[in-house]
Amino acid sequence: MPFAIYVLGLAVFAQGTSEFMLSGLVEDMAADFGVSLQAVGSLTSAFAVGMIVGAPLVAMLSLRWPRRRALLAFLVTFLLAHVVGALTHSFEVLFLTRVIAALANAGFLAVGLATAASMAGPQAKGRATSILLSGVTLACIAGVPLGAVLSEVWGWRSAFWGVALISAPAIAAVLWSVPATPVDPAAPSVRHELRALRTPRVGVTLLLGALVNGATFCSFTYLAPVITKVTELSSGWVPATLALFGIGSFVGVNVGGRLADTRPGQVLAVGGAALLAGWLVFALTAGNPVVALVLVFVQGALSFGVGSTLIAQALYTASDAPTLAGGFATAALNVGAAAGPALGGLALGAGLGYRSPLVVSAVLVTTALVLAGVARAAGFTGAKGAAGAPEALATERPVEARS
Repeated sequence: MPFAIYVLGLAVFAQGTSEFMLSGLVEDMAADFGVSLQAVGSLTSAFAVGMIVGAPLVAMLSLRWPRRRALLAFLVTFLLAHVVGALTHSFEVLFLTRVIAALANAGFLAVGLATAASMAGPQAKGRATSILLSGVTLACIAGVPLGAVLSEVWGWRSAFWGVALISAPAIAAVLWSVPATPVDPAAPSVRHELRALRTPRVGVTLLLGALVNGATFCSFTYLAPVITKVTELSSGWVPATLALFGIGSFVGVNVGGRLADTRPGQVLAVGGAALLAGWLVFALTAGNPVVALVLVFVQGALSFGVGSTLIAQALYTASDAPTLAGGFATAALNVGAAAGPALGGLALGAGLGYRSPLVVSAVLVTTALVLAGVARAAGFTGAKGAAGAPEALATERPVEARS
């Protein structure tokens, strides 16, 4: 893999840390600004909405920019948003910086996925995707806990400064390693890319990605009460359990990335079935500490292995929309990341018990498997290999000529 793809992964690590680190900072931030915990929680919602709306929108706006220029613009904006956030004493300004950071993050990930896929070549999109998503998994393992430690020692603002400091070398590395290629005059227009995305196969792939990611974050969000209330481990086990899930996700995204280019159909079929079985078994056996901890690792690996393969499939099936495919895939994943915890919260609020988020995750994966089966029977879905050749796919009408 070209070195530049690993540089993009470093930037995604900084952005993933920023997205998830607020979970360990809310109390300090609420006390500093004199606002409620719910108000600070709205910063996370603002970031999620910014990612969902911003991914396709910002990708469209940057479609005619040289990719290195777009990546640098998004990274610099992201860094400055964190500098302003670290300095401000206005909660309203902080809220605005979170929205701006989310838009920059969304645009960077959309363009970054397209850049990594093009640099890796037509037969390694899955591997390139896995390297970028490794940044997210490493953020869960190291970035978020480090942010909590910085906040404990020097206050929550130090975590924002930390994200800015990590972003700075990523900017220099992108400037040095990503080729300054001009925009191809024959590159697809926004209208053409949007038209290329309007196929059942792309729509189903994005919906499957949202469902699987929804299942992932539904259980991940409520993993702490499962471990303390059902498994009956002490609260000291919670950081280790979250890290164990992150380690599993890192393993899964890398193994899945290697297989996504050569055996995507097998990864999705076998991995999807195993993922469903894992959530069901977890829900039934969460009271056993050994089984629960093993399944935390296994489900992290399966969730990100299947999820990264679905993103690679979106890039393969929408090869005529290289930039917008990444943008819509980013939006789909964030729809899942927002909807999954909300559904898990509804189950908990209904008094269904601390195991209920695990059951909700199983339901979401079941929905994904049923949808995939129906779509395949209808003849407009399946998996594409590295060369772009469909595995058991029906012939699809070619996309219209470029506008």
